Amino acid sequence: MAKITFMGAGSTVFARNVLGDCMCSPALCSSEIALYDIDAQRLEDSQIILSAINHNVNQDRACIKSYLGVENRKAALKDADFVVNAIQVGGYDPCTIADFEIPKKYGLRQTIADTLGIGGIMRALRTIPVLEEFARDIEEVCPNALFLNYSNPMAMLTGYLQRFTKVRTVGLCHSVQICSKTLLEELGMEDKLEGRTELIAGINHMGWLLDIRDKDGNDLYPEIRRRAEEKNTSGEKHNDMVRLEYIRDLGYYCTESSEHNAEYNPFYIKSRYPELIDEFNIPLDEYPRRCIEQIEKWNKEKEDILNDGKITHERSREYASYIMEAVVTDQPYKIGGNVINNGYITNLPADACVEVPCYIDKTGVHPTTVGKLPTQLAAMNSANISAQLLTIEAAVTKDRKKIYQAAMMDPHTAAELSIKDIKAMCDELIEAHGDYMKDYR
Repeated sequence: MAKITFMGAGSTVFARNVLGDCMCSPALCSSEIALYDIDAQRLEDSQIILSAINHNVNQDRACIKSYLGVENRKAALKDADFVVNAIQVGGYDPCTIADFEIPKKYGLRQTIADTLGIGGIMRALRTIPVLEEFARDIEEVCPNALFLNYSNPMAMLTGYLQRFTKVRTVGLCHSVQICSKTLLEELGMEDKLEGRTELIAGINHMGWLLDIRDKDGNDLYPEIRRRAEEKNTSGEKHNDMVRLEYIRDLGYYCTESSEHNAEYNPFYIKSRYPELIDEFNIPLDEYPRRCIEQIEKWNKEKEDILNDGKITHERSREYASYIMEAVVTDQPYKIGGNVINNGYITNLPADACVEVPCYIDKTGVHPTTVGKLPTQLAAMNSANISAQLLTIEAAVTKDRKKIYQAAMMDPHTAAELSIKDIKAMCDELIEAHGDYMKDYR
């Protein structure tokens, strides 16, 4: 019987998906499930909902226990075979608000701010110290556990764990699974979905769909490029204009949404060219809006779930349960995983955290070698990687100058602000984050 520990189990909807998936797996349905969080109410919500799924879907075969607070963290982790991480340090208020509102004072606008940009940098810096504590506990009480990281900023957090701790770690993001399906459906090429083959590699949220073929081996990109340009020049706004523009200007589609990718480069959010926001349908301040909506919807959603005595679950496409199943059964399973490069992509830095095809079996995660990316794609990735690596250095060294340098290397920030303003903005953010950033004062 496997033990699965879920860190940040107060992320109830996500915990429901991942752990509900485990209950749908014959190899995992009898697992011991440890729910850990520092928020008592959200932890209780998750316990109630997951217990109901366990009863209705799984005949109560799983054993579900809750562990509240730092003092119970080691008990939650003890003897775990798998640790799923979905924490968000600092939450919406005050940290996410600060990540958006302070940069806005300097003229720097963002959409999501959880992966790159000054918002991603700050999120990493307040999260890495918590992951350091997790790592110490894991090394002590479950040293062989496989750590499945879902928290953003993915590349920074996963890269830190893989380079500076002994925890066996892989970073996971659902954007790989839905990338080509999303593209083909939005271009009216649904008939090419069945039997297609693909190759995706790059970095998290900017993994490139390098090759896509139909069931007969025919290259789909010529028709994709034709339809993408036609869609983006039709005059009708849609929600994926940035990524379709990537296809025209860079030659390839990428994994994460246009609202994310709009802020990963210096091209689309520019105070000098405000008309680009409308032209590419870029939703500024999108993440705070989502947070507010989720907070408002949660109590009603919880009430609906709990009032319905028939809570159920169907297995999703999230990687987590399939990875655990592959380890337990030794039946190999292929994923797109985030790992330290070590030459898997030859024209990206060796210490970068890259997203490449990986095979899972009972011995763990086995990345595959992709080789050289097209030069323009490697350049896009490299611009992001520089800020990622400097952020990790800042977290490890506690050097405030490294924070400045990370922000200076961020493509969007550098395109908008002077170095003087970048430093002033960082200083203000560090102050606003209070004890989360106490090591940098």
